[in-house]
Amino acid sequence: MKFAKKLFLVILFAPLLVLLSCENMVEPEVYSQLDPTNVMSSEKGIKGTLNAAYAEANHNQWNGHSILNMNEMTTDTYWDTGGGENRILIQMINFTWGPDTDWFNSLLWNQPYRAIRNANTVLDNIDQATVSDELKNQYIAEARFIRALSYYRLYTWFGPVPLRTSTEGELEIPRAPESELLSFIETEFQEAIPDLPEVNQVEEYGRAHKSAARGYLTLFYLNTKQWQDASDMAQTIIDNGHFQLVEDYSTMFHKDGELNSEFIWANYAELPAGNIWINGSFPPGFRRDPQTGLTWTNSMNNWATQYRIYDSFYNTFDQNDERLVLILEEYENQDGEMVSLRDNDDYRALKYFDPNASANNHGTDRPTIRYAEILLARAEALNELNGPNQESIDLINEIRDRAELNDVSLADFANKEELRDQILAERGWEFYAERKRRIDLIRMGKFVEQAQNRGATTAQDFHRRYPIPQPAMDANPQLEQNPGY
Repeated sequence: MKFAKKLFLVILFAPLLVLLSCENMVEPEVYSQLDPTNVMSSEKGIKGTLNAAYAEANHNQWNGHSILNMNEMTTDTYWDTGGGENRILIQMINFTWGPDTDWFNSLLWNQPYRAIRNANTVLDNIDQATVSDELKNQYIAEARFIRALSYYRLYTWFGPVPLRTSTEGELEIPRAPESELLSFIETEFQEAIPDLPEVNQVEEYGRAHKSAARGYLTLFYLNTKQWQDASDMAQTIIDNGHFQLVEDYSTMFHKDGELNSEFIWANYAELPAGNIWINGSFPPGFRRDPQTGLTWTNSMNNWATQYRIYDSFYNTFDQNDERLVLILEEYENQDGEMVSLRDNDDYRALKYFDPNASANNHGTDRPTIRYAEILLARAEALNELNGPNQESIDLINEIRDRAELNDVSLADFANKEELRDQILAERGWEFYAERKRRIDLIRMGKFVEQAQNRGATTAQDFHRRYPIPQPAMDANPQLEQNPGY
């Protein structure tokens, strides 16, 4: 069962905050075990704080789609026009962002640090909690998983950041040395694994499990170019046997297909709140996709902002590729007329569609790690270690077979660079609209090049890291800004 109803620490402490705002108040007699003075000694208090950490780590309905866009609109796949979001997204598209770009602070910086704060609160107080040793160890492992995940994301956006491992200590601290932060992330994931449950033993959908930690370790090793470790960790997940490719690609991204054999970890969504990204993908007056039959209803919203796919990206697909079924080429509008989106940088992705959506909210999960990514991660790592090899080719062909494409062969690739380019292309076709493209381009040395090629002439090497947000710089004089900003 999804744990949509979360017990947040702020709710637990709300009565205390009211009392502290007045002097000489009558001391009430507290009958609940959730008395603010002992809240962290109860299982409900610990679990509520842990749930609050999960909520921040998974991103809520409003900012999850914005973070997806910030990672896609900087690349060769997506662009945007119209609506209030365009004020920020045009900066991402044109590489004109800076320390004052407010989403860097509100979404990419503050939210992970709130997750870290809540995880640290659990870890600082778990010893006094009246729970069994087994459960205590699991809660510790979950908190460490959330903390590692949050620092990993911060690193992919900003590079080294301040490392806070407790709610105690100085408020103003400098950025950690890069080697120290990377070692911390790796160790946190590794040491969490033994006390996390297997994926088929998780008490509630959305909680951490061994495969989720191994999946993030695989991505961590991949994006820090620790190729042997990436290859080995991916193989551990493959050997585990819990996951396999879903036969029909498109079903994973609709509400009735989200609980499947391929999702290793996902940003869960559940009505009445939910995933709101697709509202910006509907073209004007959208009523129906004739290819899939997906139909807009009057209970949905169609935003002014428009998330569009470049022709140059769409045209890289083989026209027999089954994954194109979720890219809208033409549609029936509200007047029953067919409208073409071809050849105008205006294709749309229809991932995350929920026929029972209400207003902005679609209850469709966004995958953050899929089994397909583990296969391609091992293929890439083996290529970086050994150059073109048959196992990498076989792994790529597993993905291509699902898309009903012809196999590639080892003879097609003369060197490591050619196979690397193929893997980048395969990842683009497989993971569009899944916030993978920015980090893939950075890892493969194409991020700045693609921006300049599409006209973002201000793009420079320093843009591979975002700037430390100005409010964070103002609040902590010990922070140093990333070069170039």
